[in-house]
Amino acid sequence: MTYYNWEEFFMGLDRWGLSDVILPFLLIFTIVYAVFHKTKILGERKGFNVVLAFVLSFSTVIPHVTGTYPIGYDPIIILQRALPAVSIILVALVMLLLLIGVWGAESDWIAGNTVTGGIVILSVVAIVWIFGSAANWWQGWGWFNRLFGADAMAIIIMILVFGLVMWFITRDDNQTKGDGFMKQMGNMFKKE
Repeated sequence: MTYYNWEEFFMGLDRWGLSDVILPFLLIFTIVYAVFHKTKILGERKGFNVVLAFVLSFSTVIPHVTGTYPIGYDPIIILQRALPAVSIILVALVMLLLLIGVWGAESDWIAGNTVTGGIVILSVVAIVWIFGSAANWWQGWGWFNRLFGADAMAIIIMILVFGLVMWFITRDDNQTKGDGFMKQMGNMFKKE
């Protein structure tokens, strides 16, 4: 009796053309169909949109399979290289929205609330720091750990979070009203 694991299953799907044929075809078909359907270039008839999306998808995938694209100009290889970076950006944006929501920021941060604008900036910095650490962008920061010790960053973050919580508890409600964070940022760059 043969036991299969998930790695062998996905390797089998890849050998059958999942990443070279099926997924690129579905992606291109979906995007082309959505554009034709939304713009109504071919009118209201759905069949025309389906057929044209089908033809464009196959005419993109077949030369990749047959190897007739010039080296460096294969759109399927370009997609396979670009999509992981796009998915990382999408995951980072979702994590950013989660952090903003956890801190209680509302959608009016652009228009008028300085506190939520600050929360958005802190969340962006946190996401950049987390994903940068995962990507080893901060390897050159060893001097910080050597100078202050390995626990220095944790202590600094704890102090900042404690100070932020204390500020939220003791602040006056009138302090959060004002011109808005984004408007204040815009005023910094205005010519006088």
